[in-house]
Amino acid sequence: MWDFTWYTRTGPGEPFEDLDAAFAAAVARGYNTVRICAMPFLLFRSGLDTSATTLGPLGGDYAQRTRWYDVKATTTIDAREHLLELFRAAKRHDCFVIVSSWEYQQSSSFATDRAWFDALMAVDPDKRAEVLADAHADLIDLLTGHDLADRVAFVELHNEVQGGYLTDGLVGDGLTDDVVAGRSAVVALKDRLTAGIDVFKRRHPGTPVTVNYARVPVGELRGVPDNIDVAVFHPYIYGVLGEMVERYRLRGDGSDFPQDEVREAFLRPGAPDLADWLPPDAADHWKLQATIVGKPEIYLHDWCDVDAYDRWLYEHYGPHRISMRRQLVTWIEAAADFALSRGVPLFLGEGWIGYTPAGGWFEEGPVGAEYCRLAVGTAAQVGARGTVVCSNAAPHHTMWNDKELQISCNDTFRTTETEPAWRE
Repeated sequence: MWDFTWYTRTGPGEPFEDLDAAFAAAVARGYNTVRICAMPFLLFRSGLDTSATTLGPLGGDYAQRTRWYDVKATTTIDAREHLLELFRAAKRHDCFVIVSSWEYQQSSSFATDRAWFDALMAVDPDKRAEVLADAHADLIDLLTGHDLADRVAFVELHNEVQGGYLTDGLVGDGLTDDVVAGRSAVVALKDRLTAGIDVFKRRHPGTPVTVNYARVPVGELRGVPDNIDVAVFHPYIYGVLGEMVERYRLRGDGSDFPQDEVREAFLRPGAPDLADWLPPDAADHWKLQATIVGKPEIYLHDWCDVDAYDRWLYEHYGPHRISMRRQLVTWIEAAADFALSRGVPLFLGEGWIGYTPAGGWFEEGPVGAEYCRLAVGTAAQVGARGTVVCSNAAPHHTMWNDKELQISCNDTFRTTETEPAWRE
């Protein structure tokens, strides 16, 4: 999963400074497909000049110890040419690309000005999925003109549609958190997403198109559009991590954040209070609205002693161990059953435990690695067409260095026999 990082971290020494090298390393680990935010709205529907798009950190040290946000250098790219170069590199390495968008969640927060974010928010919420669909269709037109459309595995209108600004007007402020709130906007979004998929299909009926969901929304699967070509789910089970999120109110607005408890349990010496942790330049504070990751979670990830963070998870893991394993298997089996009921292939585009600090090692360690093996093996057994090894197994995360785990999991996925029940 290369997400938006393939364009936000292109500076000297960064993981995507050389796209060919990144693809070569992926192939060496057993991958043949990457999944990206293709920034379709920015490129084709924002009205902005993208020939010199400047991207960088959120500001100062803010989010520099937060996974996915720890951008080091400010860089300027020709965004359209950078996209084409990614597809050219994919072709050179015989890889494919799942085309998605994170734009209504955080992509624009890495820009050095707010024009991209303002353009996104200016779109009528009822029309955002349709505008994204036209943007993706424009992208396929561009790739077709450069003989690169054969690299597209499929198109997702957007990442994790029930958590972000696609839900505006449906569920309060749109920042639904499935881990905490439990219920999502899956059913409420169905009409909007169906209309968007129809827009794309009218222009490119031969290219598979879908949307994807955080977790596997069992009990709300009726809300998945009937016109999807692919079933895509992200089974983050959280479990013990969910206990931490709820206990310390990490996904709230900060009004009930237990500052003293958090300081005692996790924080490094010299940590400021939550209220004082912001990008140092007030001109950058719009970025806090442009990302759906809340201030309490970024604050903890930035200021925690990662050993204390991981130790807390290990100490509290025992009561969750059986339920986490059962939930992961049950969700993958439920997703496979849903895909069979629709007659579409199943892909697991992200997962397994959840969102940990950039320097954390719980998901990368012995417990987390077993969830990778369990998830990939189960995905293979139920006949999934694609899976990640883990969301943290990518060039911008430390798990990338665990080559053995990735090679082993990818070999398992390619060689496991599908159970007869799932073949039917």
